[in-house]
Amino acid sequence: MDHAATMRSTYELINAGEIGKFGDLVADDFIEHQGGPGFPTTKEGTLDFFRALRTSFPDFRMDVEDLIADGDKTMARVSVTGTHQGDFMGVAPTGAAVHMDLVDIMRFDGAGLVCEHWGVADMLSLMHQLGVVPSGAPA
Repeated sequence: MDHAATMRSTYELINAGEIGKFGDLVADDFIEHQGGPGFPTTKEGTLDFFRALRTSFPDFRMDVEDLIADGDKTMARVSVTGTHQGDFMGVAPTGAAVHMDLVDIMRFDGAGLVCEHWGVADMLSLMHQLGVVPSGAPA
């Protein structure tokens, strides 16, 4: 199975707003290790998180910069962009165009479905861009 191609497909489907089709690539017993705040760490919680993200950032886009596959795991360095048009984590829409980097690791089961996910996102940079956290050196 080509796990790298499946991982790329997850991003393409999310970019297209096709969250249900993204869900077709995710195992029913999926475990999210770094879920979105307030969302269950399950398949449905993850799908709900991406639906909410697409509402907050309607032009939300994830572009793979690097992708490495080994055995049942893949890792990607991803560039994320979007425009803040809806409430996000309690932050009212700012209209700000944002960019954030993240690293994702996905593990695949025997059927070729994503069964686990670990991720690290540069949330501090995002919060700076939304004006929630001041940027620059501390006072």
